[in-house]
Amino acid sequence: MASAQALRAVAHPLRLQILSLLTGAEMSAAELARELGTTHANASYHLRLLAAARLVVPAGEERIRGGTAKRYRHPWAATGAQGADRPAAQHDVDPAYQQLVDAVATELVRRSAYRRPGPSYLSDAELWVDPATWRRCTDLVSEASTLIHDAAQPPRTDGTVRVTMSAVLFMLGDGAREQPR
Repeated sequence: MASAQALRAVAHPLRLQILSLLTGAEMSAAELARELGTTHANASYHLRLLAAARLVVPAGEERIRGGTAKRYRHPWAATGAQGADRPAAQHDVDPAYQQLVDAVATELVRRSAYRRPGPSYLSDAELWVDPATWRRCTDLVSEASTLIHDAAQPPRTDGTVRVTMSAVLFMLGDGAREQPR
C-alpha cells in the first residue's frame, strides 16, 4: 500500500520524470537539472521531497569542484512495481491518489508530443471480465513494467532508445456506472 506522502510526492510531472531517470542511473541534482532543463535548486527541491517519501535513496557522494554532490537512485529492485493496492470504500476518493493520476495523465500528454513513428501500443477499456482474466492481465502488465524498469539505462546510453510506458489498471466500483445523458 502506498502512503499518502509517497502518492503526493509523485503527484508532480517533474518528480515522475526524476523517478524515471533514477530507475536507469544514479544521478545528482545537477545532472538531473541538466537532463530535465530545470534549475539545480528546483531539481534539489524535488529530490528532497522524493527522498522524504523514501521513493529515492542515496547512492553515494562525489567530489565536484571542491564540493560534494549527493547521488540518488530509485530503489526499483528493492520495491518492485509501484502499485497502489488498497481497498477503497465505495465513493472513497483519495485526494493524493487522484493527484497521482492527474500527474501521470499530464506526463502522458507531454510525452506523446515526442512520439516517433514506429511500433507503439495504446489500449483503453472499461469492461467486465472474469477474475482469472483480470489477474492474468495485471500479472502481464506487472511483468512488462518490471522488465522495462530492470533494463533501464542512464540517459543517452549508446545503443538505447528513449521509450515511455504508462499503465494503470484498477477495478471499478458501482459508482463508476455510465451517467445518463
